Amino acid sequence: MSNHNGKQKQNTMFGGVAILAAGIAIVKLIGALFKIPLFNVLGETGSADFYNAYSIYAVLLTVSTAGLPVALSKTVAEANTLGRHNQKQRVFRVALSAFLTMGLASFIVMWFGADWLAGLMNNSHAAPGIRALAPAVVCVGCLSAFRGYAQGHMNMTPTSVSQIIEALCKLILGLALASFIMSRTFTGAMAQEQTSLAAAGAITGVTVGTVLALVYMAVNYLRTRTRAERGGTDRPDGAGHIFKNLMRIAVPITLSTSLVPIINVLDNALVQGQLQDALGMTEQASRALYGNYTVAVSLHNLPGSFMTALTAAIIPAVSAALARGNRDGSARITGSVLRITGLLAMPMGVGLLVLARPIMKLLYPRYNVTLTGPMLAILGPAAVCVCLVLVCNAVFQAYGHVFLPIATTLVGGAVKIIANYNLVSVPDIHIYGAPVGTLLCYVVVLLLDLILLRRIVPGIGRYAKVFGKPLLASTVMGAAAWAGYGLLERLLIGVPAFQSVGAQGTGAAVLSGAGNALAVFLAIGGAAVLYLVLVVAMRAVSRDDVLLMPKGEKIAKILRF
Repeated sequence: MSNHNGKQKQNTMFGGVAILAAGIAIVKLIGALFKIPLFNVLGETGSADFYNAYSIYAVLLTVSTAGLPVALSKTVAEANTLGRHNQKQRVFRVALSAFLTMGLASFIVMWFGADWLAGLMNNSHAAPGIRALAPAVVCVGCLSAFRGYAQGHMNMTPTSVSQIIEALCKLILGLALASFIMSRTFTGAMAQEQTSLAAAGAITGVTVGTVLALVYMAVNYLRTRTRAERGGTDRPDGAGHIFKNLMRIAVPITLSTSLVPIINVLDNALVQGQLQDALGMTEQASRALYGNYTVAVSLHNLPGSFMTALTAAIIPAVSAALARGNRDGSARITGSVLRITGLLAMPMGVGLLVLARPIMKLLYPRYNVTLTGPMLAILGPAAVCVCLVLVCNAVFQAYGHVFLPIATTLVGGAVKIIANYNLVSVPDIHIYGAPVGTLLCYVVVLLLDLILLRRIVPGIGRYAKVFGKPLLASTVMGAAAWAGYGLLERLLIGVPAFQSVGAQGTGAAVLSGAGNALAVFLAIGGAAVLYLVLVVAMRAVSRDDVLLMPKGEKIAKILRF
């Protein structure tokens, strides 16, 4: 009976992780669908305003909500296991009060300090967007309490549904408001603020989404509370004791999670400050340059965002092996996950590198492709490093080394800031220094992580064996994609329907937007097929690797592993 119950609990845990991972994947897809049209609506300066405001929001949001949901879910799960229903309710009330307090403090900073925060970012036009996001910090704090409570009961569905509500509202309402504001004709001072107001309109969709998600979670909480939970007889711990326990768990997680957004804010402010101070640009000119950088960053972030679902499954899988005392098994899982990450991330990074210009021309036609293309090419390899770093951090957490990601991120962040400060101030480099700094940052972090991972998980195997085949297959695929696009470009440019007049009125024919889109899709499609053939032919993935994936058994049968 105990074995059956243990297996049932494990299945429930992995089922919950699968639901949460699926929800995360849907949210990330909606986010991509939101940002691509949004940045085309906002243009260069509006994108900079949006990105700067959102960076400030990300820091305050992370500080106020990163660690407490995990601490709450853990504490609620413990009380639920012991049947302490009054303890659960008091833990929830203490956590909700803490979330509300920190959310209100963040709201005050963002609302009344919006102009000051925008000044720190060296972009005064970001202030309307910062104010538009201020109410969202309060709502998301309360949301985190309800989500942590549900997850403490191993119920991941409400969290996933609420996240999707947020994302859909952001997509529909935010995009609609930004488009409406940009479609109006303003005069005088309002015309100069049109893009910043449109950015604030897009951000309003985020805020409204958090309100609706909070309403859903509150209703779900009231609806699902059982009669036993309302009439518990246990004596709960004191509020002060509960708060200390929550903070003991939450603080290390918050420190680890908040580093990246804090470094990003410093980086944003530094890059725009160097463009203005060292190179003598106006704020308008630096906003335009930085706006081009933000669209490259948005694509650079995509591969890593899809890895979140994979990292959500790593921690319970490795932790379960360690709990059974099976260190060899945990090492095999770690090696498999690294190989799967390489198989997924490397082709995406190589694709961004070799097809950077045509991809930018396809997705962001309003932007300066001579700027965005090279920046995306630099950020392509950085995206691979980000994916691998996320997986390494998940393994560190599973092994209980929660402070290692903090140390490696601090080193990488220092490298990034130093590189950007020195490179952006060089006239011939200017904005290109930002992606170079990002690449150097994540290369350093990844190298440190891999060195530490070797010490913590000695049975992981040689990295050449783990990454060799995925890297070789991705390199061949990248060469094929580059050559395929070049050939298609030459063929299609001879077709009048796909021709466009060259720049500077030269009259030279270049590939039109439709022709470029067709060439990109065909090149990517052909390269993807080639990559799959290479992966199977080279046996770059094993049966154990495949079984870690969703529907692994079916995939293994199809591949005849």
